[in-house]
Amino acid sequence: MTERKPPGVDFESFVDRQIRQATARGDFKELPGFGKPLASLDAPYDELWWIRDKMHREGFAALPPALALRKEAEDAREAAAAARTEREARALLTEVNEKIRSALRMPPPGPPLNLKEFDVEAELRARRERHAS
Repeated sequence: MTERKPPGVDFESFVDRQIRQATARGDFKELPGFGKPLASLDAPYDELWWIRDKMHREGFAALPPALALRKEAEDAREAAAAARTEREARALLTEVNEKIRSALRMPPPGPPLNLKEFDVEAELRARRERHAS
């Protein structure tokens, strides 16, 4: 692809020829996602898609750690309520409680945490009552 376009050759035909030759050599077969549909084809247009994708690949979060933990706690409560078994719900709540406990000992940077550990037994009791009715 480092070849220069010769003078007098139409740019489009020059590029098309290079793509055709690369396809014939099989250069595109080793690319990730070859032969698969684009994942975001049906998603609404987002002009910052590449930034979000890069952050996701690099493991960065858009939220400050304190807000991310609040969101995780909220999601854990919903997942525990929808869990198939009480053991699964208990495991979800216990896991997020360990993270909350750690964050309370050493607060993360950003806004205040404003979070306390879940009372696992009370959450499970409420879950049982919802499932009973």
